[in-house]
Amino acid sequence: MDEPTLRLTTFLTIFGCMALAQALAPRRPLRFGYRRWPANLAIIVIDILLVRLLFPAGAVGAALWAEANEIGLFNVIDLPVSAEIAISVIVLDLIIYCQHLVFHAVPLLWRLHRVHHADCEIDVTTGLRFHPIEILLSMLIKLSFVIVLGAPAAAVLIFEIILNGMAMFNHGNIRLPKKLDALMRLLLVTPDVHRIHHSVIRSETDSNFGFNLSIWDRLFGTWQEQPELGHEKMTIGLEATQQAPTHNLIYMLRLPFQGELSQYPNSDQQQEKHDV
Repeated sequence: MDEPTLRLTTFLTIFGCMALAQALAPRRPLRFGYRRWPANLAIIVIDILLVRLLFPAGAVGAALWAEANEIGLFNVIDLPVSAEIAISVIVLDLIIYCQHLVFHAVPLLWRLHRVHHADCEIDVTTGLRFHPIEILLSMLIKLSFVIVLGAPAAAVLIFEIILNGMAMFNHGNIRLPKKLDALMRLLLVTPDVHRIHHSVIRSETDSNFGFNLSIWDRLFGTWQEQPELGHEKMTIGLEATQQAPTHNLIYMLRLPFQGELSQYPNSDQQQEKHDV
């Protein structure tokens, strides 16, 4: 099976499983439900087409190019292939964590990333809802580090499949058994862990940045165990866009260029009001 077919098959399988799991065991009632899906899925299609158009070889192609030209760390040092793959996957996950932090901390980048956070619900489609410009910037960052690492092509493919699948999983509106969630979150980011990151409360939005491994949030002090108001009562999205048509495709595409929102999804005044 070639790479595009493998990735598409994996994507559709995970998406289908998550959509079914949400329907059978939802964690929260959704106000808008499936009405959000057309716009969320449409922006995903736009993202995929742009990446394929501008980066036809993708990150795997960058890894093959680096290998052919003996560029990057693992192309100049001799390690077992299994070790190179394992280290590459872990390091790339750390890079994604750091990138996520930066997209929250830098106002210009936050304007792009807030398209993801503007969704007033969180489910499997939210995990893939990103502004096209953010996706292109993310691809450039990924390509750069793949080349610097000299990551094996197999490692890059494995990482991209895991990242894509975990994004759908940890944004899923699914109810996991408490004991299973407690066990899984020791290593991985579960839906109950990442949902906190989509809270309108600033201190919660500034937590749980990880997509795959939960170790980075624990290690760097950005971990939060539970939301203050509980998962059923917490408000999802951005304080400033609660009444906006956030499930409209044109609105989503224009959002980075509209208005003056604070660096964070809720203003300092909103945070102060919450603190009181």
